[in-house]
Amino acid sequence: QVQLVESGGGLVQAGGSLRLSCAASGSFASIGVMGWYRQAPGKQRERVATIGSSGNTNYADSVKGRFTISRGNAETTVTMEMNSLKPEDTAVYYCYVHASNGFKWIDSWGQGTQVTVSS
Repeated sequence: QVQLVESGGGLVQAGGSLRLSCAASGSFASIGVMGWYRQAPGKQRERVATIGSSGNTNYADSVKGRFTISRGNAETTVTMEMNSLKPEDTAVYYCYVHASNGFKWIDSWGQGTQVTVSS
C-alpha cells in the first residue's frame, strides 16, 4: 500500500507561483508514473501533468509552458512548479502514483491540496 503526503498549495494572486510536492511511502516494489490531477468545483477531475520513471513528461495543453513537473532523486517524490497562475487554475490538486507491490500495479491518490488563484 502506498501513502501519499502532499504539501504546497494555497492562495496566490494571478500571475503568481506555487509549488506542489508529494512524497510516497509504504510498501511498494517500484513506482511507475507519478503526476498531478486537479478538480474544480462542478467539473470532472482532469490530468494536469505526469512524469514516467524514465523522466518523460506530459502536460495538459492548458498548463504547457507554465507548469513543470519533476521527480526527486529517490524517485519517490514528485514536485510541480506552477508559474503564471490564472484564476482558472483554481482547483483541488491531487497527487497520483502508479506503483507495483511486486504482483500488480495499483493507482494511489493523495488527499488533495487546494490551490486558489485570485484575479
